[in-house]
Amino acid sequence: MSLNKVSVDDIDVKGKRVLCRCDFNVPLKEGRITDENRLVAALPTIKKLIADGGKVILCSHLGKPKGEPKPELSLKPVAERLTQLLGQEVKFAADPEVVGPNATAAVAAMQDGEVVLLENTRYRAEETKNGEAFSKDLASLCDIFVNDAFGTAHRAHCSNVGVSALVSTAAVGYLMQKEIDFLGNAVENPVRPFVAILGGAKVADKLNVISNLLEKCDTLIIGGGMAYTFLKAKGCEVGKSLVDDEKLEYCKEMIAKAEKLNKKLLLPVDTVCADAFPNPIDAETEHQTVAADAIPADKMGLDIGEKTAALYADAAKTAKTVVWNGPMGVFENPIFAKGTIEVAKALAETDATTIIGGGDSAAAVNQLGFGDQMSHISTGGGASLEFLEGKELPGVAAATNK
Repeated sequence: MSLNKVSVDDIDVKGKRVLCRCDFNVPLKEGRITDENRLVAALPTIKKLIADGGKVILCSHLGKPKGEPKPELSLKPVAERLTQLLGQEVKFAADPEVVGPNATAAVAAMQDGEVVLLENTRYRAEETKNGEAFSKDLASLCDIFVNDAFGTAHRAHCSNVGVSALVSTAAVGYLMQKEIDFLGNAVENPVRPFVAILGGAKVADKLNVISNLLEKCDTLIIGGGMAYTFLKAKGCEVGKSLVDDEKLEYCKEMIAKAEKLNKKLLLPVDTVCADAFPNPIDAETEHQTVAADAIPADKMGLDIGEKTAALYADAAKTAKTVVWNGPMGVFENPIFAKGTIEVAKALAETDATTIIGGGDSAAAVNQLGFGDQMSHISTGGGASLEFLEGKELPGVAAATNK
């Protein structure tokens, strides 16, 4: 996959209509935005296009309206908040069909450096099917396309892939560029030693990631719920811990693959266990730490133990590049968050390039207060996983090569 893409720094947008696909998929409560991280993250690209004199037309999806206008999923609150964040009006084009009379009139009236926001792209049923009619509608509004929405880069939709084919230049914005630089290059061309840390609940979610990273990294560390399937595959007693029985053979193959490729595969040596999964998730729970190969029959593992946390932290400290996807335990509960905290602390203290692959690990690192000490926290859960699998992402592939 070519990762050398035309970026916003390579294009001249003065006087031109620029359609910029952002990720404004923000949580809304009664029409109010409850977390505006994604809006703030989009500002550098938008400000650059404004400063260079482009006519900036923004578009994004929000939630899952499933191809019909749903007032509660309108992007109007986003236009209002962006107006405040940018210090200039962001005109909202309220067309249920997204590209309609409001949008065409607003774009026709634009001066250089002005901003218009289109309605939720998923109001159109064709969006998620990459249908030609909607791609053409979007392309009719612009001269240049800029994609800055990494969170949907693993999907081929009209507003990121379809429209790219219908414009002369499709560039990537600063957020996309950063994801390509860090995630793409970490996996394809890492500074070694390269340590990958995988956690989360299920092996099934990470099959291709485990296999691909074993080929690329020097050390692969396994934590979280998926560790118990690996431990069981090695013949350990795992009690009532979460096990993906259909994936035991796969785990055996991966253990053999690591040996064959002479890669270190680290599994827990001790585990914090309890009678049952905490309910509610943050409840006080009786717990004990036991050896990872001797979990009592009536207990389940819910976090890595202290010895394991120290082992994993040491491995991370020797690295020059670390990629981490998935927590080490049930981090939402303070009792079972210690493993995730220790690993996060080790990454915060190292000089290595540290890359957090979206989803739960990004949430954990931010909630635990280590976010600003990481080199890069990916903005896409599914997209970052597919990057780590070594897959070509349609939204990245569609951008113009340098």
